[in-house]
Amino acid sequence: MWACDFLPVTDLLFRPLFASFVIALDMRRVVHVGATRHPTDAWIAQQLRGAAPFDRYPQYLIRDNDGKFGAAFARVAAASGITLLRTPPRAPRANAVCERFLGSVRRECRDQVLVLGERQLARVLQPGPARAPGRRPPSPLQGRPGAGRGRYARCPSWVACTIRIGAPRRIG
Repeated sequence: MWACDFLPVTDLLFRPLFASFVIALDMRRVVHVGATRHPTDAWIAQQLRGAAPFDRYPQYLIRDNDGKFGAAFARVAAASGITLLRTPPRAPRANAVCERFLGSVRRECRDQVLVLGERQLARVLQPGPARAPGRRPPSPLQGRPGAGRGRYARCPSWVACTIRIGAPRRIG
């Protein structure tokens, strides 16, 4: 099951930009990101085609009642075997994962970066490299508490170990 939504962005010269997101709900990962100044129905349909390059479409796609989703988008979804699920009006919790992701993008990215154009917005919003399922990033402790040296060494009980410039800090 996928979900899609739009994020309105204003660039440095106060011109509107629109970013479209397609999110896979099973793993909560971004499948596709696109950016444009004028989101037409044909462009949105192309974004849906670009979200699954190897024709691996989901069974369902959650979308809101935005007027940008038109007949071409519905035709591409029907030809791909996707059932479109429309959220009720004024119900952001019906598409909660997508709305939460858009809120994170607003707080962490859009408010910190001055966007100049479509290409920069699409590059900034591109998802990072995906890890293999079930794999964790490498840990300096190799999964064992207190097995490291230096700033990861075990501390006495009266010291609260917080990593601040590599040294434990005494509380009390």
